[in-house]
Amino acid sequence: MRLIVLNGPPAIGKSTLAARFAEDHPPALNLDIDRIRVLVGGWRERPRESGEAARALALAAARAHLTAGHDVVVPQLLARPDFLLQLENLAHETGAALHELVLWDSRDNVLNRFADRVPRPEHHETTAAEVGEFYDHLEAFLAERPRARVITTAAGHVDEAYRAVLAALH
Repeated sequence: MRLIVLNGPPAIGKSTLAARFAEDHPPALNLDIDRIRVLVGGWRERPRESGEAARALALAAARAHLTAGHDVVVPQLLARPDFLLQLENLAHETGAALHELVLWDSRDNVLNRFADRVPRPEHHETTAAEVGEFYDHLEAFLAERPRARVITTAAGHVDEAYRAVLAALH
């Protein structure tokens, strides 16, 4: 069983690839924290509190699914160590193999992808300037994550990105 973290900047394809992985590897759990967050009342007005609640719920769900012997994939922008450390501990406690994958593209391409992205209800309002800040912060954070496997992706090339994810897992 595997705990797969799909990290990367906004609009890079994390949710798309996680959904595809779960569909192709039943009963893998696509643990999209953004979708959990919208279940928390007042999530738009209290993004930090709802994010913390969603992550706690995600850890509990991941523990249950991993304990049952199934894969879990977590598509989430993670540019701070807190939640990654919790996921690492969970993998260790459950005996799951941890795969930290980072989907990546150039800053300009990420900004273009963000501009072209179709909004989903679970996305909180983010500006292009914030996406640029997220990108820069994640880029700096990656220097602290030597075990993270970076997968360069290109807009519109979902099949290629998915094959690269699968290759990174083997």
